[in-house]
Amino acid sequence: MDDTTLREARPHRPLTNWHDSTRAGLSPGQRAADVLRNGMGSWLFVAVFIVFMAIWAILNATAAAWDPYPFILLNLFLSMLAGLQGAILLIAAKRQDAVAAALAQHDFETNLAAKTEIEELMAINRAQLEVLKELRALAAQAGDEPPGGA
Repeated sequence: MDDTTLREARPHRPLTNWHDSTRAGLSPGQRAADVLRNGMGSWLFVAVFIVFMAIWAILNATAAAWDPYPFILLNLFLSMLAGLQGAILLIAAKRQDAVAAALAQHDFETNLAAKTEIEELMAINRAQLEVLKELRALAAQAGDEPPGGA
């Protein structure tokens, strides 16, 4: 089998980034879950939230007390936020499980393709070794065996 035949026999597999191709097929809800998870899981969110609560407490303790101490309205908003965050994080975790399963399947398919290619290369290597043995035998018959019998 010559080099051209080998290239034609083996289909060309383009190198693609699994993440890019999968990201293109996400629904708007899945994209929103990812954006919210990444936003709420950041130090920027924590810092902004702490600043917001400090401003709320200062304004209500001093000037315009629309939610006087013990800040019941703020507690209500925090409870609602916690409930929403829990649901959003569960959605994001479910998505992450789906991504992990898809990546595992992709890795399996890649490994299977690599195994097939390695087996093809090993078959070619074995055929080359047989050809070398035949050439050595022919050289030995003709009396042209190289010194050292390599």
